[in-house]
Amino acid sequence: MNWKKERLSNFRLYAITDLKAEDPNILLNITAALKGGVDIIQLRSKTLTDPALIRLGMNIRKATRKFKKLFIVNDRVDLMLAMDADGVHLGQHDVSIFTARKIIGNRDKIVGRSTHSMAQAIQAEREGADYIGFGPIFQTPTKPTYRPIGLSQIHEVMKCVRIPVVCVGGIDRSNVRKVMEAGAERVAVVRAIFSAKNAYQAAHELKGLISK
Repeated sequence: MNWKKERLSNFRLYAITDLKAEDPNILLNITAALKGGVDIIQLRSKTLTDPALIRLGMNIRKATRKFKKLFIVNDRVDLMLAMDADGVHLGQHDVSIFTARKIIGNRDKIVGRSTHSMAQAIQAEREGADYIGFGPIFQTPTKPTYRPIGLSQIHEVMKCVRIPVVCVGGIDRSNVRKVMEAGAERVAVVRAIFSAKNAYQAAHELKGLISK
């Protein structure tokens, strides 16, 4: 097992940026989050230009490699390759996993897929995803059009797929224990870390709650 797949099999806390504009503090907050216990950083922005994303991504890559953590790029296989990130995360309306693998070729890259139902989770595994995001568990402004899945399906999805499942959507320190007690092993957060006053403390507290 290579180091990327080893870290993918062992991760617990996944942090996703949701940048609406260039943020001069984002690298400081990402570094603080990594120090606090985040295992994977995903660069997500629907508004930044490609050059801005690449500049930021190259710096994130330096930080994640320093801490021996994983760096994932949202949606864009081309930008992921330009940054030499560790992998790409695809939504349901992005390119297929097959197409992503074809573009990636023989490079050692991770491919994740967002899923919003049991059927999508099972399909993503069949198509060759390395991991899936499963949610939104709770209501979240980052996915306002999606109805929350709730806690009841977590245990079932964990039984039905063998690849890592990361629960996502509205998760924070107030409800993360409920998510873990429902059967989750991994969680992804956005605002719980990157909207916190102290990204290190937020990540550290979440990691502690996840690991109880």
